Amino acid sequence: MSWERNIVIKSPQEIAALREAGRINAMALEAIRQLVRPGVTTAELDAAAEEVIRKHGAVPTFKGYPGPYPYPASICASINEQLVHGIPGKRKLQSGDILSVDCGSTFEGFVGDSAFTIGVGDISDEVRRLIEVTEQALYVGINQMRAGNRVGDVSSAIQTFVEGAGFFVTREYTGHGVGRQMHEGPQVPNYGIAGRGQVLRQGMTIALEPMVLVGTSQTRILPDQWTVVSADGSLTAHWEHTVAITDGEPLILTVP
Repeated sequence: MSWERNIVIKSPQEIAALREAGRINAMALEAIRQLVRPGVTTAELDAAAEEVIRKHGAVPTFKGYPGPYPYPASICASINEQLVHGIPGKRKLQSGDILSVDCGSTFEGFVGDSAFTIGVGDISDEVRRLIEVTEQALYVGINQMRAGNRVGDVSSAIQTFVEGAGFFVTREYTGHGVGRQMHEGPQVPNYGIAGRGQVLRQGMTIALEPMVLVGTSQTRILPDQWTVVSADGSLTAHWEHTVAITDGEPLILTVP
């Protein structure tokens, strides 16, 4: 993909449609959040999200998404060392786990894409801090998403914050534009140099998603060909919002 050639500037009406898709996606994630506890399977979380998405007239964006084979679920449920793209199934959550849930909802042709990380039951101080730092990094990045800034300003802010906290950002997976397609331009890495890269313009809509690891920036893919894990088996976290660039403050689209 040529990311720069695939940038789509959205009209106010299109941003309103993306906002509705984002609202539905936020409700699906909230339904999951309410279910998270030891003993619940990731398949149960997936079913709950799909029920909410379809109830509101949307369809799960992830289900059937092209890849090594069509993605088989409505959410990605990634546990502990699993950074992203964990496939829901029979695995039961255990107390102390760290769970990252990514979800996409397509409403009237527009995609809402967001993610959160949550601790299960009694969690360690390390897990709690990892969740907090990753969520804070998302908002540090969002604060740089202003017309006239560059992608590197966003990327550098995330990298500086995360590494300053003693953690690592992935080099292999990035944020991205989103609209009628789940993946549009520009590509927004979680590392970079301020003042470099694509200029942000009013009407761009971008899914910003810090992906943070405790012990390394390196990852590998499991034999299921989807699940991405930390190369050293260390803990990971993932937060994401879809954001519109405006003539003023960044507008978060994936909130209730």
